[in-house]
Amino acid sequence: MRDLPGVLLTATVWAYWLGVGMMIVRARRKTHRMAGLVPEQRLERFMWIVWVPLVAAWIALPYLALVRTPTLLTMPVLVQQSAGYVALRWLAVVCAVICLLLTSVCWSRMGTHWRMAISLKGEEELITDGPFRHVRHPIYALSMLLMICSAVVVPTVPMLVVASAHLVLNYL
Repeated sequence: MRDLPGVLLTATVWAYWLGVGMMIVRARRKTHRMAGLVPEQRLERFMWIVWVPLVAAWIALPYLALVRTPTLLTMPVLVQQSAGYVALRWLAVVCAVICLLLTSVCWSRMGTHWRMAISLKGEEELITDGPFRHVRHPIYALSMLLMICSAVVVPTVPMLVVASAHLVLNYL
């Protein structure tokens, strides 16, 4: 394995989005609703046009950085050979795995109240314990941190563009 941090990041990002898919199916089975997969609000529907390709790129770019010969999708050779940056990449991978684990704790706590989008119906219970006691939206915060870790491990131009867009959309 040439790039173990890249492999671990790819597995972490794929596990994250597989978990999101499983949460959609789980919530759908329990509530017979789409768990916010299709946003109710106009602004969110407009943002969805950007979100879906953004997520696809986030899933694909770490993998492409592993399997491609030197192109725009792979890491610069100077970055790969820098000892300090290698250590930073390992730190980012450990942080990414922790983000995934903490996100799964949040998903577990939310159970069938988990949604992809904001609901205007106000039917959902406000969760104020566990990770939600300390951070109002821990899943968003962890997603943003996971994206930053992804950009550190895969510092390519496309990944930096995806990370920037992700952070802006999460802020909005």
